[in-house]
Amino acid sequence: MIKFFSVLCLVFMLSANALTAQNFSTHQVKKGETVHGIATQYGVSIADIYALNPDAKKELKANSILIIPISKANKPTVTIVKELQGFKEHKTSKKETLYSIAKQYDVTEDDIKKHNTFLYANTLKKGDKLQIPVFKITKEEPKAATKTYIVLPKEGKWRVAYKFGITVQELEALNPQMGETLQEGQQIYVPNITGDAVKNVDEKYSYYSVLPKEGFYRLKLKLGLDQQELEALNPELKETGLKEGMVLKIPFSNKMTEDSGVALSKTNLGNRIKNYETKHIAVMLPFRLNRVNFDSLPDIKNSIKKDPYLNASLDFYTGVLTAIDSLKSLGISLKVDVYDTNYQVSEVSKLINDNNFKELDAVIGPLTPDTFDKVASELLPYHVPVVSPIGTNLTLYENVFQSRPSDDLLKGKLIDYVKTDTLASNIVVISDAKNATVANELKQAFGSAKMVYSRKGKTGNDLNFLYAEDVRSVLKPGRNYVFLETQNEGFVSNVASVLSSLNNSSANELILVTTNFNAAFEGEQVSNDHLSKLQLHFATTTKSYDDITDGVFVKNYSKTYNTIPSKRAIKGFDLTMDVVLRLASSKDLYMSVKNAPLTEYVENKFAYKKKLLGGYYNDAIYIVKYSDLAIVEVK
Repeated sequence: MIKFFSVLCLVFMLSANALTAQNFSTHQVKKGETVHGIATQYGVSIADIYALNPDAKKELKANSILIIPISKANKPTVTIVKELQGFKEHKTSKKETLYSIAKQYDVTEDDIKKHNTFLYANTLKKGDKLQIPVFKITKEEPKAATKTYIVLPKEGKWRVAYKFGITVQELEALNPQMGETLQEGQQIYVPNITGDAVKNVDEKYSYYSVLPKEGFYRLKLKLGLDQQELEALNPELKETGLKEGMVLKIPFSNKMTEDSGVALSKTNLGNRIKNYETKHIAVMLPFRLNRVNFDSLPDIKNSIKKDPYLNASLDFYTGVLTAIDSLKSLGISLKVDVYDTNYQVSEVSKLINDNNFKELDAVIGPLTPDTFDKVASELLPYHVPVVSPIGTNLTLYENVFQSRPSDDLLKGKLIDYVKTDTLASNIVVISDAKNATVANELKQAFGSAKMVYSRKGKTGNDLNFLYAEDVRSVLKPGRNYVFLETQNEGFVSNVASVLSSLNNSSANELILVTTNFNAAFEGEQVSNDHLSKLQLHFATTTKSYDDITDGVFVKNYSKTYNTIPSKRAIKGFDLTMDVVLRLASSKDLYMSVKNAPLTEYVENKFAYKKKLLGGYYNDAIYIVKYSDLAIVEVK
């Protein structure tokens, strides 16, 4: 009985769609066409067209698609095509007329006049010699305006609308019985276009459906893209303009998905491995082994101490090796080529010329900006992804993955965090002269913020201290966020001490924040007790692995190297795990951006977004705070 009911529903659905096909058609507007002409062509009224296509009232744009109510329309006539093949000569007799001659040769009077131009100014006379055109006549049946389409797996209305260059509303007008959501295998009607006219949905991008009354200005505010940028991704916009329901291709955004508004959840790629083919990656680091003295163990240790690049490279590489062991335990086959860049662009060029980098699945490194830029630009034509472990001010070529979030992103995320706190009653900004620019940015972000600057000496120089009264005068009862912007350890110590004394008042709750957590906040002069009492908040690219309950990495690392891992070693581990697991769970690193919006490992998390006409940058950061003399993530 249930099976019979399901079949019955399917038959009804297909019947409803068949009825729809008889009720509506589509027309792609050609340059120079008018609504009046189109209405005449289909035998419908202008009002009928406007009822289904309200945007046509404002402007009829070339290549836009109109819905035509063909239940009211006359069937478009067959098009007659005449191709000139040659001429016959005809000498007129006394009683012949232009009409009778045209009738005799099955042509029109205009056809005869066109090839005998003297007839435009003179009447036909006996003895006139005429050139009668001979045509090859063909008839072109009108092309069906719609065709059937079978819905593919996971295909929603916006995907189908985008493919066939219509709005969601126009798709619904063609298929009024198709329901709220599309089902795999469902038969619907779409414009009868084929080949290159059908657009592909590129998973490397996101897509946005234009809302009612949205113009380019509103889209600039919402998407951060101006008209020129939108037209570069959607060339048809130059012809059709914006329309309600139009689907636009935009740079990939984790927020612009069909489930927009839902918070991102972490993806455990270890449970999604589906590609067990051998992954081939390269690791490029500035070991500068040509400078190492290998004569004895003390000489080697001394070389490591003296060369910061070798020290950093070895730290990072130990994390890479630990990750390789972990990946093998997951059954992943991996081939890793390790190259010493010597911190020289010329060496990088030589390495690329002497080795086959074209077939690599990914490159991790180099660490330094110039050498990284050289590798990324050289491998761009081959679409080989190059992942930067530490760089931020990079040229984001299409193949670049910037794994470290930028300082501007950290600043923006912290400001957004403070703005979302509904209990905040007051914002105070404390800074020295060197950070006046940042202080002004904060003033713009928080219009009512109170500004406090370091005391000045007689020559106008910063004394890097202030008095309690300087701050007390700008506080308000309730929660006060106090931004401290400085790189001076003494100033941090002074401000933390002053704020701690003022925080004892039951009327005030002071929370210290900074957009730039630097070495000054960790200096010996600064009291961690004060920072904890003030709950110092800041944005960071990493969090402490002490917060991770699963300490397998730390145990394995300590067992192998007889020491706890440094932050560089942890970054080497986290980044290698992420790159290889993305390769093992997706078609390639580019597709993994869509398939795994957010991943997290020991201290680092990765949520890549694509820059318009550029590469990928990591948008994932942590908001952390001092609490009980420890740094913990703010949940």
